[in-house]
Amino acid sequence: MHADTGRAGRLGLISRLLTDALHTVTEPGRTAQLLDCGGGSGTYAVPLAVAGANVTVIDISADALATLSHRAAEAGVAHQVHPVQGDVEALADLVGGRSFDLVLAHGILEAVDSVAAAFAGIAAAVRPGGLMSVLVSNPAALVIARALAGEPALALAELTELDTAESRIGPAAIQQLCTAAGLLVEARHGIGVFSDLVPGSALDAPGARDALERLDADAAARAPFAEIAGRVHLLVRRPA
Repeated sequence: MHADTGRAGRLGLISRLLTDALHTVTEPGRTAQLLDCGGGSGTYAVPLAVAGANVTVIDISADALATLSHRAAEAGVAHQVHPVQGDVEALADLVGGRSFDLVLAHGILEAVDSVAAAFAGIAAAVRPGGLMSVLVSNPAALVIARALAGEPALALAELTELDTAESRIGPAAIQQLCTAAGLLVEARHGIGVFSDLVPGSALDAPGARDALERLDADAAARAPFAEIAGRVHLLVRRPA
């Protein structure tokens, strides 16, 4: 699989999901307020700002935030993108108790010391009626990837760990945290269902790349395919 092709397809699907979510939380005559936790160089923040949102990006990396500011300036939305350096685990202090229409937590929950505490802080930043977008790795996909790579012993070890590793964060754990916090999971999509599995040589045929992107998109919300995706996107709403 060519990494750039798979990445482009995954980013395109997530971007469409976020744009649709943005429309549902944007009230007439008001600029939507977004928070991107661990948003780095602005992969999603800048396009969402271009779409009309006011975006605050929290990241611990000064270099990533410098890239974010440069990209925002190039896109003509520097006044709509607000970089804040800091640890997401201290989110309440960084945002001063503000609440947001849409909060992004993409890949950040796998990088914190306490998933439950970080999740609670991120969820608290979602206004009543607002949305949280969570992107998390799918441990089950690693089992499949190991097996397809010709490593059955490692696949078996990964499978066994799914039952024993309490610290392993994945879609099921996130959904449990949502339920405990009184949040409603409105949509679940598998990201990169097939793009991580198709060999790069297969994409040289005419139309193969476009077909793979559509295949991923069509399978994203369809069982059982979505359950084997490398990453899972959850769109979560705080009841009004």
